[in-house]
Amino acid sequence: MTRINTNVQSMIAQRVLGQNNFSLNKSLERLSTGLRINRGKDDPAGLIASENLRAEIKSTNAAIANATRADQVVNTAEGGLQEISNLLTELQGLVTTSASSGGISQEEKEANQLQIDSILQTIDRISGATSFQGMKLLNGNFDYQVSSIAASVTDYKVNGAKFEGGSQEVDVLVTQSAQQGILFMSFGSTSLSFDGADDGNFTIEITGSKGSRELQFASGTTLAQMVTAINTFTDITGLVASVAAAGATTGIALYSEDFGSDEYATVKVVNEAGLQDGTTTLGFYRMEDDDAATLNTTIVAEFDDNSAENGIKDAGQDIGAIVNGIAATAKGKTFNINTDFLDVEMTLTTSASQSLGSIDAFNITGGGADFQLAPKVDIGGRVSVGIGDVAVRKLGNSDAGFLDDLASGKAYNLVDDDGIQAQKIVEEAISQVSSLRGRLGAFQQNVIGATIRSLGIAVENTAAAESVIRDADFATETASLTRSQILSQASQTVLQIANSQPQAALQLLG
Repeated sequence: MTRINTNVQSMIAQRVLGQNNFSLNKSLERLSTGLRINRGKDDPAGLIASENLRAEIKSTNAAIANATRADQVVNTAEGGLQEISNLLTELQGLVTTSASSGGISQEEKEANQLQIDSILQTIDRISGATSFQGMKLLNGNFDYQVSSIAASVTDYKVNGAKFEGGSQEVDVLVTQSAQQGILFMSFGSTSLSFDGADDGNFTIEITGSKGSRELQFASGTTLAQMVTAINTFTDITGLVASVAAAGATTGIALYSEDFGSDEYATVKVVNEAGLQDGTTTLGFYRMEDDDAATLNTTIVAEFDDNSAENGIKDAGQDIGAIVNGIAATAKGKTFNINTDFLDVEMTLTTSASQSLGSIDAFNITGGGADFQLAPKVDIGGRVSVGIGDVAVRKLGNSDAGFLDDLASGKAYNLVDDDGIQAQKIVEEAISQVSSLRGRLGAFQQNVIGATIRSLGIAVENTAAAESVIRDADFATETASLTRSQILSQASQTVLQIANSQPQAALQLLG
């Protein structure tokens, strides 16, 4: 049957040609752009997944840039701290030199003091000048603001804090009291009495965390004189003595200068010298475990016991504390916690450190340097670091004193002072600056470095996933292009034949 009004074969050929041209154009578009998905209709679900992955890649790259910037900020701060460390080391040498009063003249001391004044001024200048893009780094600008400080807190340091809202309360629960090493020696009277026995002098060896010393006391020596002799060597032994009376017991309390498990008081009786004759109440006692001010009336050892000859020892105890629900690490009266959300250190007064109970230590109201080191912006992806003020009025502590006390006219200037306390202050300042440098170094190595590495891997994996979804497979698309080209050419030939077929009907007209 031959028809000319409706050429069905031509219509079929046109439809197939259109489909083949569409496939051809799609392959050409994908090969020219390199993308399998160029618009939503190409793959709606794939487009959604691809766009989400692209956003994640962008935010992850931004987090890597933030981490790199944080590393640059800390490097700048480290440069200033390194110079301050060098100056403190120089200061330590000047203190030691000036303490040799028999070897240097007064003029030399005054010249050394001028150098010390210059060093102190330079430290202040560095702390105020070290900056990054105009932001001061070592003048307390990145320190935390604290309010409502309890009277029982003598020193505190906030190294890091992350919180939402206006402030973060820091609450302390003292679970174990801080103790010194304490021994009580009962002599029964205010002076030594050997009952006429000619057994030499009462000889003891006292030992503390710093060292030991052997002391001899003759009959008739008062307890006050014994205390004076013992305290003469406090810097050598680390022990302090005082005349004490516990009820009807008169004697000497011998205790370590500092608190903590590293401190102790040990007394070894080298020669009892007949002191024990006729009495069983003289000897060594300890204090109550839960009250360092109350004598435990149970005698530990008499002066002529074998145990006394081997040495009686009492060790100190570190404070036990829980801070905001986290068990603290402690040394003496000082303790700290270090978590992702709170890193604080504080020291309590003696009375507070020995009283079990809760303390509302202080409130953190702001401050610190915040770095966004995760793609998702929330408190979990933020890292906070505190950089304290390293000016000379801040380096040191309330017990030893502060670095500005070494300046001319101040309490521990080296022209008028013997340098003992000055050296303690300098040592504490060196320790504080070194600790700050170490903390910032750990932040760079363990936080920033690890973050950059992990985020870099995350970018690689996310980009790979996004590529699988969105990028064109050139091998597949080239094969599809070749197929579409061949089919398109074939469709055009068929269409040409289909269009010419109705002309055969003219032959019927003769």
